[in-house]
Amino acid sequence: MAVGVLLFVAVILACLSASGNLVSGENSFSIDYKNNCFLKDGKPFQYISGSIHYSRIPRYYWKDRLLKMYMTGLNAIQVYVPWNFHEVVQGVQNFTGDRDLEHFLDLANQTGLLVILRPGPYICAEWEMGGLPAWLLQKPNIVLRSADADYVQAVSNWLSVLLPKMRPWLYINGGNIITVQVENEYGSYFACDYNYMRHLRALFRFFLGEDTVLFTTDGNTDKDMKCGTLEGLYATVDFGTDTNITKAFDRQRRFEPQGPLVNSEFYTGWLDHWGDQHVVVDAQKVSRVLAEMLTLGANVNMYMFEGGSNFGYWNGADHDTRFRSVVTSYDYDAPLSEAGDPTEKLFAIRDVIKQFRDIPSGPMPPATPKFAYGFVTLKKVGKVSDLLNTISPAVPVKSQHPLTFEEMKQNYGFMLYRTTLPQDLSEPTPLISPLNGVHDRAYVSVNGVFQGLLERDTVLVMNVTGQQGDTLDILIENMGRVNFGSKINDYKGLVSNLFLGKDILTDWQIYPLDIDGAITSGWPHSDSGKSSPAPQKDPSVGPVIYMGTLQPNGLSWDTFLKLNEWTKGQVWINGMNLGRYWPARGPQQTLYVPGPLLSTTQPNNITVLELERAPAHLRVLFMDRPQLNVLAEKP
Repeated sequence: MAVGVLLFVAVILACLSASGNLVSGENSFSIDYKNNCFLKDGKPFQYISGSIHYSRIPRYYWKDRLLKMYMTGLNAIQVYVPWNFHEVVQGVQNFTGDRDLEHFLDLANQTGLLVILRPGPYICAEWEMGGLPAWLLQKPNIVLRSADADYVQAVSNWLSVLLPKMRPWLYINGGNIITVQVENEYGSYFACDYNYMRHLRALFRFFLGEDTVLFTTDGNTDKDMKCGTLEGLYATVDFGTDTNITKAFDRQRRFEPQGPLVNSEFYTGWLDHWGDQHVVVDAQKVSRVLAEMLTLGANVNMYMFEGGSNFGYWNGADHDTRFRSVVTSYDYDAPLSEAGDPTEKLFAIRDVIKQFRDIPSGPMPPATPKFAYGFVTLKKVGKVSDLLNTISPAVPVKSQHPLTFEEMKQNYGFMLYRTTLPQDLSEPTPLISPLNGVHDRAYVSVNGVFQGLLERDTVLVMNVTGQQGDTLDILIENMGRVNFGSKINDYKGLVSNLFLGKDILTDWQIYPLDIDGAITSGWPHSDSGKSSPAPQKDPSVGPVIYMGTLQPNGLSWDTFLKLNEWTKGQVWINGMNLGRYWPARGPQQTLYVPGPLLSTTQPNNITVLELERAPAHLRVLFMDRPQLNVLAEKP
């Protein structure tokens, strides 16, 4: 390490000697191409940064997480801005509460952290549709991430709102944003549309000024760098622990012959998909490669430093050979856990950083307290099909053929498609999705009796029985839109016809479900004294809603909810959608419950939508530790 540190010192001294001839101005941030470094206030600067996503962390905990990053020795953070998080409805932007980006920037500034801003408009991030709003897909032929007129207009409208908000936060204007990324890993996208990138460059320059350091980030391949870079945008690379550092930075040098070395995404861990192994990246390997990069004088952002959670429906998905949905936890095996707790990896990283810069004195803030609140027994509210007056208050839409979520302007969650059986089916008859048109899972019932499911890419046929005129209900779950690659135009619902035997099913009634709206307004607990639907045969099978209460005990500590022997579904606590559970597939077995969500004095309302089969015990368990790595056997 001694030789490496000497090399690092030599790089900084070269930068220092060059900067001695510069006029040092207050609040300046620029690139010194001659001496291959950043200049902050006229002096050489190397950032050691970590990625944190405010959209995946409750606002209450933002300061806690930022302080832990600062105490690790970071001098910067890297932040994505998910467009769809702020503009769920076209033309209506929300920057309040957990979406208060400027408050987050202010907390970072107070903590002493600079900001590398990544406003997209596409961010990937294993986030729903890569951060692009689903309402874009209401234009059926739109070409996302291109110079398509409809897409460019929507992007321009959004950036004309976002970027002026960011301009006062630029470091050169007295804020803490030192660099701003344009688009994200664009070289990985098939379009390779330089006109689109030129349009973005013009927008960013217009709203942020000529002096702002704009950059691109791309994967460590020639193709990615070729299609993702553009003159006037500083080209950086991203890579993990298994990459040859010298070769990676040599590739950056081919596209940026001079300037600072930058790894914009140094992977400290990786994401999980349902049904795949939980990913772990060795802490010693992370710290060793980090030390090697810092020794070269490189600027490094660790992705992720804390991942957080995909609350609600915000998880993304991948589609390479088949559709794979990202789990609710975005723990990422990061230095700070999903619940913001310091890990062995964090302390190993801090030990490395100590060798290159002074780190703040004082202890690392401790893990937030956890509590095992124990078991809660739930009771049945009713089958989804019996609750449509409450959870689908609008009149159903009648259509000869199925309509997609996007056509119905239902971006996320669930829709119910209803028709009748056109003939007697005394023998099991195949219900077929011949064009793989179930996006993403279909829960099929006849006259309220659950008969099975169809699943995108994997289960395209199932058998049903019944009599002519029986009600056929197909509840469709949107499991999260593809966030990376060429298939981000990911329409949801029944995107093509279903066949029953040789017949196309027609004459649909389509119910967009607003389960979240009903629960936010207090249901079903507010109706618990009223009569419930009559019990059905085998009430624990098929899409059923359950409710219960966790009684207060004076504590509002973090906890982890385990749904042992439950199959798959969604959980809300006190109106907040915690996300999806799927212990039957794994690897994630618990959902993170932030302590501030819990009341210390009032009963805490639990609502569960179980889609397939609930256990006879109907119990859920609040634990004091997570389980993220138990992979069930594949069916």
